[in-house]
Amino acid sequence: MKIKLAAVVVFYKPSSGNINNYLKYIDSVDKLYVVDNSDDDIKRIKETPKIEYIKLGENKGIAYALNVGARKAILEGYEYLLTMDQDSKITSKIVNEMVDFLKNNQDERIGLISPYHDIKTFEAKPTKKIEEKLEVMTSGNIINLKAYKDIGGFKDWLFIDGVDIEYGLNLNSHDYKVIRLNYIIMPHELGATSVYHFLGKKVLCSNHNAVRRYYMIRNTLYINDLYKDKYPDYCKFLISCQKGQVKRVIFFEKDKFKKIKLMIKGYFDFKNHKVGKMR
Repeated sequence: MKIKLAAVVVFYKPSSGNINNYLKYIDSVDKLYVVDNSDDDIKRIKETPKIEYIKLGENKGIAYALNVGARKAILEGYEYLLTMDQDSKITSKIVNEMVDFLKNNQDERIGLISPYHDIKTFEAKPTKKIEEKLEVMTSGNIINLKAYKDIGGFKDWLFIDGVDIEYGLNLNSHDYKVIRLNYIIMPHELGATSVYHFLGKKVLCSNHNAVRRYYMIRNTLYINDLYKDKYPDYCKFLISCQKGQVKRVIFFEKDKFKKIKLMIKGYFDFKNHKVGKMR
């Protein structure tokens, strides 16, 4: 069975190395949409019959850019969409293995499949080969475009951060499955992760910049509002994670005053129902 698979990669002022990452997986997709959020006039990639370059002219956020690619794919008759960050190093081998899973598991309730994102963490690696999850990171996923339409796509107003969490919870709340294939491993960088030592314990810090900290706080609170009734334990976990991040910023990270200032702004912008790009 032929799987009609397109891909979308979102650019934002990418390095030359970032730009060329698509070469590692282009052979495994039928079409690639390059959606460029950069706010300049540079055209970063040559178009071909297989590659469509879409220049937005300003940073409209990851969710908006993903929606541009998804809607293009739907209009052109694709069933599935590979969603990619510019710095992700996925290979055709990984994409092909995920496509094989879809071919062998023709379940219309599969809303998304994901590789295992190999990030720096103290958590033990999963022992199950396949797991159903509430959410996974966006990059390297193959999404079911029928499910995408059913749930209303990615939420543009989140802009960045939490977009993947909300999408997974939205799929689950509509009785779609989010499946992580732990036997397919994709290397992934999460922030500028570093390890600190405190009272004989190791502490992991992501060192995200102040603007990202703003979105993390604000959007976690919005996600909690949307899903706390259906997924109360998980939403409590998300809130506790952000509380832990506040402590890490205060005790270990650089630029802490700017970060705390924007985290407080994120809290009050949530309270004041502000969405979209930070103003």
